[in-house]
Amino acid sequence: MHAARIVFCVSLMLISSGYCYGVRAVAPVQVDGFALYVSPDGNDAWSGNLPSPKADGTDGPFATISGARDAIREIKRRDGIMKPITVFIREGTYRVTGPIVFTPQDSGTEQHPITYAAYPGDKPIVSGGRVTAGLNKKGNLWTVELPDVKSGDWRFGALWVNGKRRTVARTPNDGYFYTAGKASSVKNPETGEEVSREKIAFKFKPGDIKPWDDLNDILVVAYHSWETSTHRIASVDTESNVVTFTGPAVWPFEQWGENQRYYVENLREALDAPGEWYLDRNTGILSYWPKQGEDMSRAEVVAPVATQLVLLQGDPGKEQFVEHLHFKDIRFMHSDWPIPPQGHSDPQAAFSVPGAIHAVGARYCSVEGCEISRVGTYGVWFALGCKNNRIVQNHIHDLGAGGVRIGEGRSSNNDAEAASHNLIDNNFIHDGGKIFRAGVGVWIGRSSHNTVSHNEVSDLDYSGLSIGWCWGYAPSTANNNLIEHNHVHHIGRGVLSDMGGIYTLGISPGTVIRYNIFHDIHSFSYGGWGIYPDEGSTEILIENNIAYNTKTGGFHQHYGRENVVRNNIFAFSREGQIIRSREEDHISFFFERNIVYFNNGQLLGSNWKNGNYRLDYNCYWDTSRPEVDFKGMSLKQWQAKGQDVHSIVADPLFVNGEEFDFRLKPDSPAIKLGFKPIDMSENGLYGPPEWVAAPRKIAR
Repeated sequence: MHAARIVFCVSLMLISSGYCYGVRAVAPVQVDGFALYVSPDGNDAWSGNLPSPKADGTDGPFATISGARDAIREIKRRDGIMKPITVFIREGTYRVTGPIVFTPQDSGTEQHPITYAAYPGDKPIVSGGRVTAGLNKKGNLWTVELPDVKSGDWRFGALWVNGKRRTVARTPNDGYFYTAGKASSVKNPETGEEVSREKIAFKFKPGDIKPWDDLNDILVVAYHSWETSTHRIASVDTESNVVTFTGPAVWPFEQWGENQRYYVENLREALDAPGEWYLDRNTGILSYWPKQGEDMSRAEVVAPVATQLVLLQGDPGKEQFVEHLHFKDIRFMHSDWPIPPQGHSDPQAAFSVPGAIHAVGARYCSVEGCEISRVGTYGVWFALGCKNNRIVQNHIHDLGAGGVRIGEGRSSNNDAEAASHNLIDNNFIHDGGKIFRAGVGVWIGRSSHNTVSHNEVSDLDYSGLSIGWCWGYAPSTANNNLIEHNHVHHIGRGVLSDMGGIYTLGISPGTVIRYNIFHDIHSFSYGGWGIYPDEGSTEILIENNIAYNTKTGGFHQHYGRENVVRNNIFAFSREGQIIRSREEDHISFFFERNIVYFNNGQLLGSNWKNGNYRLDYNCYWDTSRPEVDFKGMSLKQWQAKGQDVHSIVADPLFVNGEEFDFRLKPDSPAIKLGFKPIDMSENGLYGPPEWVAAPRKIAR
């Protein structure tokens, strides 16, 4: 029987975890400006001018990042900013119970920025988690009583053991339950009117849901085509087999057909497999079934306390901004986003979920070289009024939702509130949707003049990139966005539908999507597309991209106006290759100088009747047969209708198309047709070799 120390952080304090620090002399770092230091063996009452404590214990570094922040406030109040300031953070784990907040008074200037950075060679961690020890073995389980949980002061929805996220007890362990029909309407006892229950209840198959104890702690996770909703149970009727929830979903149950998928979690009876855990909120007991080989007497068990880790809190409406504040080479870990009593439901893209690093009214700020992981939210969100910020070379993974967000879900009221001119470059974003499955790798909403470049985005259940957030032809403030040199792959994973490697919405003049690779895009049912201009996508230039190994099309336009799709390669969709859904009175798109390479006889999908599109100078090749079917017509018949007049059916002569080497041989007929070879040598991550190689270490 083993019992270890249990560590609780009950205030905003920063402590070391797993390290023993003695007093050791460390030379100050030479910087252009003024340096302060933070260390686990520091003291917020000290000056912060030394990287390690003095031997007599009279001075040394600060103990907390907030202590350094407060000291800078005093320096600015007393002296103003006369030099750049760098706060060097020493090795160790700094635990917080809430976000470290920076306001306009914490700003630097263009000449004198303020930077919070790892001390050279160190890898400090800002953690919103508690290290929970004292677990004792009881049969297959290891358990510990957590008094703060029992008292109702602490609830958490995630657990990490030795740095790995573990699964809350669920049933079924693999796969899903399926609904058995819609719940019938009920009469309002006061008015006598029929009240629909289509969003707050459904029928289940006998035995799948039971009137378990502690119903309000149990969660039901339901899949709605491109989103999920998470519900707390209000009641279970085993006679009619209807479960009713405490709050509604955005989408009606069985909106997209019968047998809607769902599962049940945080259920004591479902704690039946290694790697699962359960939290009894009445007794405060945490139970965990270890995986094979886990030594729980030595394991680090971490549960989240904080919901966010850093907050830049400006006020754009009052034109008060957080400016020239930078975070560099810091590891941000462990946060939660609890499911409220009424449950949680979003219309799309886990829209209401914030960022672990969250900014409002931030300008000329940056997050660079950081790791953001093991969080319950998005990684980073630069929201209302955020301009000219940089999110560069960060490793963003193990995410409750998605990676990076820019902007809002509505157009800004004025220029001060608009988000624009931000750079999202060279980030590795992967393994999202751990709690909110519709999280997106990079999301830009109603925001213009942003650049999304050289990112690698993978292993998400929904879209890799999402740009626009304005449906139909209404005026939009999402324009002139540049999306280039990104590598987006293994998206969808057969979990959600109606998604793509890149997904766009609304009128977007000046937006360019170029030199990206999209592949292995697999939806649950419909909509595993590579490049997906959805509702109202207009005036977008899509060129020099490669999209392959998709479920329902390399390119699909639902509806939009006069997009230009040229010099792309679309290959190996399992269904149709090029999809056009809605017939409209204007030109949908211009599709020119593309190579479409496939092996299943399905070229054009959905609606191509009215001819309001322009296709020409394309090279088509179906490796499974000598002829290509153009919606029941031969190429000659198709050309007689005015489409693809100069196009050809010919092998484009890839170096090795079957192995996805889409370089063209010199004598390619596509080159003779005007296709320009696509150089993807600069695609994806760049920088140190170990950084560029990082995605290849992901096991899937």
